[in-house]
Amino acid sequence: MCPELLRGISMKLKNVKKGGSTKTIAKRQTVYDRIRAIIENARGNVARAVNTEMVMAYWQIGKEIVKEEQRGQKRAGYGEAILRRLSGKLTTDFGKGFDESNLRNIRTFYLTYPKRDAMRHELSWTHYRILMRIDKAEARSFYAAECVANNWSARELERQKGSLLFERLALSKDKKGLMQLAQKGQELQTYEDMIKDPYILEFTGLSPHSKLYESKLEQALIDNLSKFLLELGKGFTFVARQKRISLDGDHFYIDLVFYNTILKCFVLVDLKIGKLLHQDIGQMQMYVNYYDRSAKQSDDNPTVGLILCEDKKEAVVRYTLSKDNKQIFASRYKLYLPTEAELIKELKRERCLVESEIKKLPKPAKRSGKEKKP
Repeated sequence: MCPELLRGISMKLKNVKKGGSTKTIAKRQTVYDRIRAIIENARGNVARAVNTEMVMAYWQIGKEIVKEEQRGQKRAGYGEAILRRLSGKLTTDFGKGFDESNLRNIRTFYLTYPKRDAMRHELSWTHYRILMRIDKAEARSFYAAECVANNWSARELERQKGSLLFERLALSKDKKGLMQLAQKGQELQTYEDMIKDPYILEFTGLSPHSKLYESKLEQALIDNLSKFLLELGKGFTFVARQKRISLDGDHFYIDLVFYNTILKCFVLVDLKIGKLLHQDIGQMQMYVNYYDRSAKQSDDNPTVGLILCEDKKEAVVRYTLSKDNKQIFASRYKLYLPTEAELIKELKRERCLVESEIKKLPKPAKRSGKEKKP
């Protein structure tokens, strides 16, 4: 169905709605909704089909350019001469979209994805232009998988790439886990899988240099809830803010409460300005205990507590929590989008801390060869 016909049908439906009585409109509303859904679905299908064909055409064009360049690779400047010649002719015949810059992108597209089967038809050309700027093949594969799984727009992809989401999630992964992350995207199987460090909250618009209060940070997160949910990751739904719990006449307030539909658990978020203290961890332990005993249903998994703070000392976290802790986490947040160099430096520091913590764990005792098997 062509776009013009779809627009025409849509206009007629609007006129019918305007011309009928309120009673008639009420009776026909369900029919109208169904027809509207058909039209919107058809428009979406047309747009997706056009996008898929355009991306595949660019891949084939890139292949032809590379093949031609390889034939004349011994001649200096042959590749650039091809692009100039093609750009002039294609622009004359087909208009905008075939300047030398875009033809270079099309050539890079084929070189990045030489196997046609590796492409995802759900992704637009704008998505691919962003993905082509990612050097690591593992990271590129991860972001493509996440775009498809979460229906990310090109803007959301740009933001997640800029925040080094792949590197933050890969921080605690071994080689096997890193490979799975690259191939399948983020999979939530344990509580650790949904925790990041740091969390990037640049979307709040708050200055890291201004005096900040927890209530102001909380309000900024609520005002940008959809962006905060994107940063939290898969499966998060908002439940409450300033959730009050009362214990023997004393009232306590949990900053933010979420529920993760994949891991089937409540996630309690406490916001802290400044450095994390052991009292903050003890308070979160109380909140988690309360939810586990008084709020969660029988089919819910144990509650998770996440403390977001400006700074933390690993020793404070390690010695405040029990050795078998699997429910309470402390992560830093940043109110600005760091440069890639800054974030990589921070992630390397965090990885060193994680590795040093692993080395401190007691090693299992080796069994003696003389020891009898049970």
